[in-house]
Amino acid sequence: MQLRRKIYMVAGYNTISMGSGRKEFNPKKARPGIEEYMKEAGQAVLQQIGGAQNVDECVVGNFIAARYNRQGNLEGFFPMIDEGLRYKPAIRTEGACASGALALATGIKSVLAETAEVVLVIGIEVQNTVKAVYGADILAAAGWAKERKDGHAHFFPGKFSDRAGKYYEKFGYDYTRQAMATWYKNAVENARLCPTAQEYHNTNSDLMATGMTKPNGKSFVDNLNVFDCSKVSDGASGIAIMSEEGLKRCGIAVKDAVEVIGLGMAENNITQGPADLTKLDATAIAVKKALDMAKITKDDLATIELHDCFTIAGIMALEAVGVAEYGKGAQFVAEGHTARNGKLPVNTTGGLVGWGHPTGGTGVHQAVTMWEQLTGKAGEAQINIPANKPYGLTINMGGDDKTLVSIVYKKN
Repeated sequence: MQLRRKIYMVAGYNTISMGSGRKEFNPKKARPGIEEYMKEAGQAVLQQIGGAQNVDECVVGNFIAARYNRQGNLEGFFPMIDEGLRYKPAIRTEGACASGALALATGIKSVLAETAEVVLVIGIEVQNTVKAVYGADILAAAGWAKERKDGHAHFFPGKFSDRAGKYYEKFGYDYTRQAMATWYKNAVENARLCPTAQEYHNTNSDLMATGMTKPNGKSFVDNLNVFDCSKVSDGASGIAIMSEEGLKRCGIAVKDAVEVIGLGMAENNITQGPADLTKLDATAIAVKKALDMAKITKDDLATIELHDCFTIAGIMALEAVGVAEYGKGAQFVAEGHTARNGKLPVNTTGGLVGWGHPTGGTGVHQAVTMWEQLTGKAGEAQINIPANKPYGLTINMGGDDKTLVSIVYKKN
C-alpha cells in the first residue's frame, strides 16, 4: 500500500517535560494544568503556520486525563487555544502510551481523505497530580484490567521487569545490565542538549555507575532499577500535518517540512500475555508495515525515535526493527552504536528515559524531534543526517506491546 498524496509535518513545538529532575519542579507548589500545556503547544504551532484560520481540523492525543486531571472532552480546549478554532472539527485519540501517534495517524488519514489540508495535532498528559504509586495504578489501565489485582504494585515496571528477567536468563545478566546502563547514560547525555528535556539539568558525573545500580525487588521490582524507567512527566507537544496545498496555504517551504512516506499500525490482544517475553512482536509488525510502505529498509535509516519506556524495551525494540539480531540488542547498545555519534543514533533528545514521558504526548514529541533533526532545527541536539540516508523512523507503543504506531519520515 502506498500513500495517495504527499503528506508533510511541520511547525513542531514541545513544552518543557516537567517533573522530578527539573529545577522548576516543586511537588508542593502549584503547577500548570492540562489546559495551560495544551494552550502553550497549540499557540506555538499556530504562530508558525500563519494562524488558526489556516487549520481545517484538530486532533488531541491523550491517555487518561479523566483520572489524572478529572477532565474529559479535551477537544473542547481547542477553541480556548485560539478563537479562530471555534467550530472547527476536533477529535481525541486514546491508545495508552501510543495516544500521541494515534493522533498523528488520524491527522495523516484526514489529509489523505482530502477532508483536511491542514491538521493541528497536540499530544498531552499531566501526571504529577497524584503520587507515583497512585499514578502506577492509573497507568495500569493501559493493560488488561483483570490482571491488576494480581500484578505488581508498580504494574508496568513489573511487566517489563519480567521481560528483563527472561532476557537476562536467555542472553546473560552482566552484558545486558551493561547495555541498560549505557542506554540510561545515552538518554541523559542527549537530554542535556535539549532545554525542554526532563533530565536537562542532570549533572551526574558517573552515569554508568548510576545505571549499573543493582535491581532490588524488596524496594522496587526484581530486574529493573528506577533509572531503567521513564519518569512521571507533565507536558505537551504539537505539530501540523499538511498536504502540498496546505503548505502553500500557510506559506511554508517544502524544505522546512518533513515528508511522511510510511505508516505502520498494529494491535495485539490485550487479554493475552506476550508469546515470548524476550520479543516485541507487535512492534516488529508495525515497523515492517511502515518500512514496506516507504519502500526502504532498516539500513536506510539515519536515526530512530523509539519507545524506551524502560531501558530493556529500547533494547528489544532495536531487535524488533532488525538493526540488531535477536539476542544481540544488548551488544549493539553496549558497543556504542545507538549513541548520538554511533552507527545509528537513537532518541537524540533523550527519549522517554531522558526527555520524559507525558504518556499521551510522547508520540507527538517523537514526531517533533524527527522534524527538527531532518530539517536541521535541533539546535545543540542536532546530529548529522547523511545525504544517502535521509530517513528517520518513530515507534510509539501503547501498553505492553499492544498498540503500535510506526512512521517513516524523509528529509526534503
